Amino acid sequence: MQYQQSGTPVNLSATGAVSLCPGSILGFYVNSTAGGTLVFRDGGSAGTAITGTITPVIGWHEFPAAITTSAHVTIAVAGLNITVMFAAG
Repeated sequence: MQYQQSGTPVNLSATGAVSLCPGSILGFYVNSTAGGTLVFRDGGSAGTAITGTITPVIGWHEFPAAITTSAHVTIAVAGLNITVMFAAG
């Protein structure tokens, strides 16, 4: 089993790309929220959803997930700010 200890932080407060290359999501930190939700996808905005709708609370959320093409997150409801830790490769 591989274990990745660090990654690149990607801060998002609206729907957008986490990475344009394959790799691993290690987890995400919710910096602030006003009741927003998120969905992680593999393959861009129209890609395969790898989660259902997540209603996160403030704090760290471990979320190890392999990404085969590109990582994208859809954020619904303004007021959600997250930092995703992503390791390319």
